[in-house]
Amino acid sequence: MEEEVRSEKRRFETSESDGIPTNEAKKPNTTNTLPPTNPTSVEECTPPVEIADNENPALRRALESDDQLPHTGPEDPDRLPRGYEYCDHTADIQVHSWGSNLKEAFEECCVGMFGYMTDLRTVESKDTFSLEAEGQDLESLLFHFLDEWLYAFCVEPFFTPNEINILEFDDVNFKIKCEGYGEPFDLQKHPQGTEVKAITYSAMQIKKHDKGYDIYVIVDI
Repeated sequence: MEEEVRSEKRRFETSESDGIPTNEAKKPNTTNTLPPTNPTSVEECTPPVEIADNENPALRRALESDDQLPHTGPEDPDRLPRGYEYCDHTADIQVHSWGSNLKEAFEECCVGMFGYMTDLRTVESKDTFSLEAEGQDLESLLFHFLDEWLYAFCVEPFFTPNEINILEFDDVNFKIKCEGYGEPFDLQKHPQGTEVKAITYSAMQIKKHDKGYDIYVIVDI
């Protein structure tokens, strides 16, 4: 399965340019100012204060400030139907996403991961990148879904999506087929955030409630 997915990635066609970084050159600057990393629990996690709407619904939760507000939950009357935020965690960062269904919550979690590595408002939806992921349960499906997208960012064409669209979500056999819309990472165009090194299972949560789903994933930075 992994070989098929990576073969599919290699078939992605896009023009190369001098702006596409090498695998070493593209690594984000980890000294970039982003939310502080004080240990907090899930209940105490805090998103950026500046939350901007965007024409692309997947970009509704944009990282714009180091100031903080209380963590948002499903009971928050002002919370958008879908979105993401960042929660501090010891030496790492936790992506908190939500949606009215699993599909939306998974999509937002992936966009949130990319949003920590660069400003997605600078990414144009020029190209389409397709991939598949599968797991043994929902948690492993989420892990492999995010890991496949991280792999797409780390090797040519260094694809950076600003929107993810899950075309097929099989929550019985735990398989996903999806597309991302964006463009190759370009150091001259896209600001460097903090590099996400790996996805982890640590404190991973997929919570169902009467308004949909909330997801918590800690990524290694």
